[in-house]
Amino acid sequence: MADAVPPHARIAADIKRRIADGRLRPGERVPSTRQLARDWNVALATAAKALTLLAREGVVVAEPRVGTVVAESRTPKLRPASHEHDLTRERIVRAAVEIADEDGLEELTMRGLATRLGVATMSLYRHVGGKDDLVMLMVGAVIGDFPLPQEAPEGWRAAMEIAARTQWAVYRAHPWVAGTTSLTRPMPSPALLEHAEWAMRALAGTSLDPVTKMHVHTLLFSYVQGMAANLELERRARAHTGMTADEWMDAQYPALLGLTASGRHPAFTRLIEELGDDFDLDLDLLFEFGLTPLLDGLEKVIG
Repeated sequence: MADAVPPHARIAADIKRRIADGRLRPGERVPSTRQLARDWNVALATAAKALTLLAREGVVVAEPRVGTVVAESRTPKLRPASHEHDLTRERIVRAAVEIADEDGLEELTMRGLATRLGVATMSLYRHVGGKDDLVMLMVGAVIGDFPLPQEAPEGWRAAMEIAARTQWAVYRAHPWVAGTTSLTRPMPSPALLEHAEWAMRALAGTSLDPVTKMHVHTLLFSYVQGMAANLELERRARAHTGMTADEWMDAQYPALLGLTASGRHPAFTRLIEELGDDFDLDLDLLFEFGLTPLLDGLEKVIG
C-alpha cells in the first residue's frame, strides 16, 4: 500500500512528522533538494516536488540566502491600537511596507493591513484613499529612506551614477517597488519626481535637447528597474516552489543535460562545459557589470 503513495508525498509526510515531533522547529532549515534526493534515492525533480508541496501547504518557506525553513505560525501579527484615533497615516504606511516586504505587494489588502494594526478596516480610509493611494505613499516612504545627497557632484556622469545606485538600494531593500510603476504609465509620486529633478539638473549643463534628456533619464531608470524586477520574481518563485535558485537549478540540471546532448546548441554547450561550477548568477554583480558600459555609451551621446 505504501508504494501507492508517490515518492514526493512520502518525503513531504516524513518532513511533516519531523516538525510534529519537534525534530524540526519553526525557522530551522529543512533538508535541501540535493540532500533529500540523496537520502531517499530519488531524482532531484522528485525531491523538489516534495518541497514544492510543503511550500504550497504553508509548511515551509524559502528564506533568501538561507534556504527552505520550517514556517512560523501563520497567525497574523497584531498591533492593537488602544484607540483608533491613535492611528496615523505613517503607522498605516509602515505596516503596509512590512507586509509587502514579507509577503509581496500582491498579498497586501486593506483588510489584512487592518488586522495587523488591530483596527477596523474602514478606519484606514480616514487616512488613505484606497490601495492605489496607499501604494504611492509606500513608494514615497521607502524612497525617502534612501535620500539623494543634498549637493550633487560635478559632472552629469557622477550624478547619474549616484541616482542609479540609490535606486538600486531601494529595490534591494524593497523588491516589490520595482513593479509599482511603468515607463508608459508613471506613478505621480513626489518621491519619484525628486529623482527626475536630480537627473534633469545633472543634464542641464549638456548640449542635449529636451527629448534626448528625457530618453537618457528614462533609459537609466529602466535599466535599474529592469534588473531589480528579477529580485521580486525570485522572491515569488521561492514562495511558490519552496526552493532557492540553486536548488531549482539542481532540479533542472537533468533537463539541461538533455538539451545540450542534442547537439543542436554546440556554442552554448561549449560555454557550459567551460564554465563548469565557476559561474554563479549574482544580480548585484550583474548590475555593476551593466552600469559602467551603459554610462560609457551615454558618454558618447552626451559628450
